[in-house]
Amino acid sequence: MLEEGETQQLPFRAAAHVRVRTMAAACIVVLAIGFAFGYTFAAGKGPVSGALLGAPADVDFSPVWKAWRTIDEKFVPAAVATSTRLATSTDEANRTRVWGMIQGLAESLGDPYTFFLPPKENEIFAEDISGEFSGVGMEIAVRDQVITVVSPLKGTPAERAGIKSGDRVLEIDGASTEGMDISTAVSRIRGPKGTQVALLIMREGFNAPRAFKVTREVINIPTVITTARPDGVFVIEIRNFTANSPTLFRSALREFVESGYSRLILDLRGNPGGYLEAAVDMASWFLPSGKVVVTEDYAGHAENIAHRSRGYDIFNENLRMVILVDRGSASASEILAGALRYHGIGEMVGDRTFGKGSVQELVEITSKTALKLTVARWLGPDGEQIPLDGIKPDVEVKISEEDIKAGEDPQLDKAVELLNPTS
Repeated sequence: MLEEGETQQLPFRAAAHVRVRTMAAACIVVLAIGFAFGYTFAAGKGPVSGALLGAPADVDFSPVWKAWRTIDEKFVPAAVATSTRLATSTDEANRTRVWGMIQGLAESLGDPYTFFLPPKENEIFAEDISGEFSGVGMEIAVRDQVITVVSPLKGTPAERAGIKSGDRVLEIDGASTEGMDISTAVSRIRGPKGTQVALLIMREGFNAPRAFKVTREVINIPTVITTARPDGVFVIEIRNFTANSPTLFRSALREFVESGYSRLILDLRGNPGGYLEAAVDMASWFLPSGKVVVTEDYAGHAENIAHRSRGYDIFNENLRMVILVDRGSASASEILAGALRYHGIGEMVGDRTFGKGSVQELVEITSKTALKLTVARWLGPDGEQIPLDGIKPDVEVKISEEDIKAGEDPQLDKAVELLNPTS
């Protein structure tokens, strides 16, 4: 489930808008090749200088190779089993070191959405972007250096277990997540169908962390759900932005038109994002041709790209719309909601959104590894970056634990009230 611009579908999904291109960031690719050649030369031909084939001329790599040689000459593993394994698998050990160097390079950028995918994690990623995977069904991100839940997917084990947007995951099966990257969290939470994972969760309002046990299962992600309410309000719930979301959304709009209703709720709550092109296509049903939906700002590294409405624009002034959002609305959800509000199509109701304002590119480093790298920022139609603390809705409505237990939905109720002021 990648683009063009996508949220990573993992057993829980790492919150990142991923842009897949055949052309990668050249400096990263060259650097990776340099590392690979470097360890080959060091292992096979003795000391190497700081100058590497294809490496940046102004970068001194000699400290790296000095550290490498020092490890070769002096390192003694603490465990005998590890020592035996390393002695019988030098090539594997060298590869692991190279992967670690690239991971360290990525981590040095201080960006939670940039990380290296070694072979195992890259394989998991490739499997999960197919849209069906085994896991608990939630999307995560690193927020303030803590593994944080962006959104539990509706109808999944994570949601049924009580996991909520904004939850901070302190431990996974007893292992602390302090300093843990997304890839490691993926491998720890992922597992076979029917097995359990224990998550230690801290949440606003908790006096102390609480343990949640979640049973993994195969996750099939639903996309678009429609409801024609008896009060004359039509609801289209979009749960994520997949490759086939535009087709499903078009069918949902057809249902809306055929219902004869003129009041529409677009429910993007708990939607962690997905394909950028899907969000642009959906916005195009409500906007004239050429109106800016979102701009990719490359900060001078490349020409900015403005994504504009395709001008389907089939609705007239009789349409009345409210867009529902919450802390689980991220990335493509924020793009769609922000564009429709900016152009005066509808009000936003609910809670502040997640605040996913950057673009990632998936770069193939080797045939079995990849680097997910932040390459641009999302700018709304007003030219401002999507706020890192999320977009504040026009009408703020919270949902309490009591509301959930009672089966109440004050956000939806408020949206209906705004569309039916005399009801």
